[in-house]
Amino acid sequence: MTALAPHPDRLFPADPGERALARRLHSSVADAPIYSPHGHVDARMLLDDEPFPDPAALLITPDHYVTRMLHAVGVPLDELGLSRPGAAPTASGRSIWRRLCENWDAFLGTPVRFWFESEFSEVFGLTEQPSAANADALYDQLAETLARPEFRPRALFDRFRIAVLATTDDPADDLAAHLALRDDPTFTGRVLPTFRADRYMHPDEPTWRGRLSALGESAGVDTSSYEGLLAALRARRQAFIAAGGTATDTGVIDAGSEPLTTAEASRIHRAALDGSLTAAEAVAYRRNMLYRLAEMASEDGLVMQLHPGVIRNHHRPTFDAFGPDTGHDLPAVGAFTAPLTPILRDFGTDPTFRLVLFTVDETTFSREIAPLAGFYPSVYAGAPWWFLDTPAAILRYRQAITDSAGFTKTSGFIDDTRAFCSIPARHDMSRRVDASYLSSLVVSHQLTEEDAFTIAGRLVSDIPRSTFRLG
Repeated sequence: MTALAPHPDRLFPADPGERALARRLHSSVADAPIYSPHGHVDARMLLDDEPFPDPAALLITPDHYVTRMLHAVGVPLDELGLSRPGAAPTASGRSIWRRLCENWDAFLGTPVRFWFESEFSEVFGLTEQPSAANADALYDQLAETLARPEFRPRALFDRFRIAVLATTDDPADDLAAHLALRDDPTFTGRVLPTFRADRYMHPDEPTWRGRLSALGESAGVDTSSYEGLLAALRARRQAFIAAGGTATDTGVIDAGSEPLTTAEASRIHRAALDGSLTAAEAVAYRRNMLYRLAEMASEDGLVMQLHPGVIRNHHRPTFDAFGPDTGHDLPAVGAFTAPLTPILRDFGTDPTFRLVLFTVDETTFSREIAPLAGFYPSVYAGAPWWFLDTPAAILRYRQAITDSAGFTKTSGFIDDTRAFCSIPARHDMSRRVDASYLSSLVVSHQLTEEDAFTIAGRLVSDIPRSTFRLG
């Protein structure tokens, strides 16, 4: 049986001298605390601190990086624990785990395989590569391990050296779990809510009206008017700030941000409520709302993360059967410079405003994001995300961004994950790639060793803390 332990020099350069330097650079930051300013772990998990139910529910079902690849090789999603919204899953944890093991080679060469090998070996102590032959034995070992107190969520949070973990939350969320964690003297970490208002930007979606009502109840504001919606969003932003939040997140198909007059936006808002909204009006409303969210960020200082360029729920039958975030969000061509002109014209040099740009179209790194970050004090180049948080793409990001924006106008690594136990593996991957990139600059005499060690430390500490105003 093939051993599972990953090679200690993984992702380091082939040249022996450069590899030795990369090894030392990585060693200097390998045990540094983790700042995770964008992710999707549920705060309630840490508040309740209950044992994880089974290996598959922890490691496979919630992670669409995993389920999408298994689906791509023919495994039905309902065999991976996904179910229709509101329905109970039909597959057992053991059968889900067997499907992963049977298709283990599907992940060869992917970052998912890298993360799994790291967490299986370093977190859970597995010593064999998964396979159909050993699936049940590995499942039993993992289940026994997860039952131990040191594998409860809070113990792992401490073991992973997580200093800050940001979640992603609807503006109408009561943030009860965040507040309870903040006030719990037995919990020493920081779990911060992130304000995500996407669902209120799309008046053409069937759920928009209902969500307006829920938001209004949460904020104590009548949201039947456009101005009421803006007032409710402002009120909830303050609630997020009071709960420790430092950032917002927005995911839209494009970065268009043309503002509307209050009268025109109010007219479209009413049209959406009475059922006469046109497709063009919906686009205009969404772009205006992006501008208004930037305007709010310039007022309250919440860092604005922008994730445009993803075609959400590409396969309608899968969405109808299993709902969103089930692996079929796909990249679109990206653009920032022209679409963001209204926002950057009005807020780009405002010291309160901060905008972190993410993309799944890496051609925009050198063409648009880096030049924008290289001029506007407010703009930062977000780390490679979704299809790009891979070793090769992280290296290409550094090569594309650094010439125009340097290191300090970047975000620090973003793990963007629901898979809690993969967080240290994902951050270690980034630290290894950065160590390799820095070593290449040293051997080509573009950086001194002293500068390389300084930057390696800053990339995992004060750069993410400063970018996201984490204190």
